[in-house]
Amino acid sequence: MKSNEFLHSRCIQVSVFMSLWSVHVNYYPAGGRILYSKHHHGNYFVAWHPKSSEKNERTSVGIRLDCGKDILVRQIAGYVARRIVCYSKEGDIAAAGQQMGFIKFGSRVDLFLPIGSDILVKGGDKVRACQSVIAKI
Repeated sequence: MKSNEFLHSRCIQVSVFMSLWSVHVNYYPAGGRILYSKHHHGNYFVAWHPKSSEKNERTSVGIRLDCGKDILVRQIAGYVARRIVCYSKEGDIAAAGQQMGFIKFGSRVDLFLPIGSDILVKGGDKVRACQSVIAKI
């Protein structure tokens, strides 16, 4: 499976921006089987740049949730962040709240969720790893 297979289906994108002062450890937002994991080389635009999700260095992890729906989690390196660590391997089982990896310094994580997901955050909200519920799928 490829990341564009997840993205070509209709989805909702939720982006979480991290500043230099944020903790940059990333956790799986939900449990399921990892169907896709890939590192993409790229640029280092600032994380809030509209094209950083497609053009910056990043990793993409596709997860088939226990309910049968698919999500894509994307770790994106920003202007300062030049190193992404991702522990995901295809075929592994991810548990919600399990550490997925980390991004050094300022960065961004995008979640691509199925249409119909109930988004529980709004622009400008501060979220905390393993505490904030982003959406209900």
